[in-house]
Amino acid sequence: MIKLFRHLKPFGISIFGIFALVFIQSIADLYLPTLMADIVNKGMIPGDISYIWRVGGVMLVVAGGGAIAAIVSSFLSSKVAMGFSRNLRSRVFSRVQSYSLNEFDKIGTASLITRTTNDITQVQTVLIMMLRMMVSAPMMGIGGVIMAISMNRRLTTLLAIALPILIVFIGIVGKTVIPLFKVIQNKLDKLNLVSRENLTGIRVIRAFNRIDDERRRFDKANLDLTNTTIKANKIMAGMMPIITLIMNLTSVAIIWFGSRRIDLGDLQIGDMMAFLQYATQIMMALLMFSMMFVLIPRGEASAVRINEVLHMEPEINDPVKPKKLGKEKGYLEFKNVCFSYPGAEKPAIKNISFKANPGEVTAIIGGTGSGKSTLINLIPRFYDVDRGAVLIDGVDVREIPQETLRGKIGFVPQRVLLFSGSVAENIKFGKEDAIEEEVQHAAEIAQASEFISSMEKGFDSEIAQGGANVSGGQKQRLSIARALIRRAEIYIFDDSFSALDFKTDARLRSALKKETGDATVIMVAQRVSTIMEADRIIVLDQGEIAGIGKHKNLLKTCSVYREIVASQFTEEELA
Repeated sequence: MIKLFRHLKPFGISIFGIFALVFIQSIADLYLPTLMADIVNKGMIPGDISYIWRVGGVMLVVAGGGAIAAIVSSFLSSKVAMGFSRNLRSRVFSRVQSYSLNEFDKIGTASLITRTTNDITQVQTVLIMMLRMMVSAPMMGIGGVIMAISMNRRLTTLLAIALPILIVFIGIVGKTVIPLFKVIQNKLDKLNLVSRENLTGIRVIRAFNRIDDERRRFDKANLDLTNTTIKANKIMAGMMPIITLIMNLTSVAIIWFGSRRIDLGDLQIGDMMAFLQYATQIMMALLMFSMMFVLIPRGEASAVRINEVLHMEPEINDPVKPKKLGKEKGYLEFKNVCFSYPGAEKPAIKNISFKANPGEVTAIIGGTGSGKSTLINLIPRFYDVDRGAVLIDGVDVREIPQETLRGKIGFVPQRVLLFSGSVAENIKFGKEDAIEEEVQHAAEIAQASEFISSMEKGFDSEIAQGGANVSGGQKQRLSIARALIRRAEIYIFDDSFSALDFKTDARLRSALKKETGDATVIMVAQRVSTIMEADRIIVLDQGEIAGIGKHKNLLKTCSVYREIVASQFTEEELA
């Protein structure tokens, strides 16, 4: 947690002010019992009314000053904690944005959401408690002991008996409850994961009539979290009555023995009343310590998870000395590329070598799991190669800044994702400063203008989260428009025509040929009809190139390609 508190530097002046105000509040609280003792001993017993008014006025001023200091310190501590958590959330979010897909896979999306929200809230709560109690609790405890001894040394023996009992009890409770708080955060991750899968997969769940099964799965995770939380809270709830009992028994003992000292003339009534208040302050300070003792480990568990996000080094980083790109633009080359996913038994792709030039369409085809999507994910550097190199304009992509690299690419992913907002905003995601004419042109090329114009508000029509209110084919066309508006040097279409009918597919490919004439086009497809006219077709089989060439040549030379074609066309159509 100390590592996280390094981010408190911008709030240094406010923190100093909080500590100063808490110090003033603690001094005021420690001084009040002494003033009360003086009023009783020197004012009430002798009947000196003027002394009561005079010292009573001082008490009011001290109490008022302490109250003002408490209010202002509480306000500042809340402000500092909220500002700290705001900055920390921003840092975590920015850090996550720099992750490669491997880091996402290691931590998991549901856990990242929990760490950005709940875990930071836990640290924020601990910080507020620490700012308010870190100075107050030790001062009240130590100061209370000093003032109690100054009132009566013999009565202090009662505190020497009560305080160790209280400390041992708090230690036992802490040792029991701290591991539970760590488990709670992990179970909260599990609940978030189940919730997220249920919400994003609701169509599949309903289609397979698994609503009851998923409800039971959610209830199991929910009940597991609930039971653990209740167990921890039961222990915490049981702690307060026992601490209160110890405090009350101590107070009774002080009054009992104090009254006997008064009878013997060794103690004044006012001093006993002040001693009682100091004893209460000491035990309250110990109670504050116990609250911190329980909350800090819970915050520590969250801080460890947050630090894991902040300190996890991304596998993909910008080069220290980036190389300058040549004047030629859009040239792509794979040189003996091999890549394996972490923990995989064998490479996803191996020994991949080919060139793709501007003005050409390079198509990639192969069976399921042959490595098509893996191959194109290496171009924008979503992953780094294990061996070999991916070159753009003659420069290894690892020697190009990521922003520069991805600025050269228009990417249409296999799994289309649209964002909540208008149709125009989704298309402009590819180019933020695009004008209206560019948006309309991109939509027209992507064959999206027709269905957009049929919407109630046209380009201003709202897209639901994840594109839930548009069809699969409409999603693909909007995603293609989003890529086209970039005017990129390299276009990558990862099976982006699968949801289109043959007529729309043909019109789109015809329009794309004119629009991307000067760019390098990489097209992954399952349908042979989509890639038959490509300048180069790369056939993948089990992660390796089984053949490269044009459609007619591959029919003669590549058995894998012939099998794919035969599965989609009749002999008459092939003839």
